[in-house]
Amino acid sequence: MYQGFKQLAARFVKDEEGATAIEYSIIAGLMAVALAGFFAPAGSLGAALVTAYSKIVAALPH
Repeated sequence: MYQGFKQLAARFVKDEEGATAIEYSIIAGLMAVALAGFFAPAGSLGAALVTAYSKIVAALPH
């Protein structure tokens, strides 16, 4: 059983497919924030982010 776990762990460490998806997600998120900041009137980006995070927190189960 230990040998199977060792092989599974080695494959997991070598697998880079998930890491690439996460990297692309982070880049897309940063680009979205940058574009929103660039096109939004001054001061409205902070208010929009607070509203968005408030909605997310309210939707999460407690």
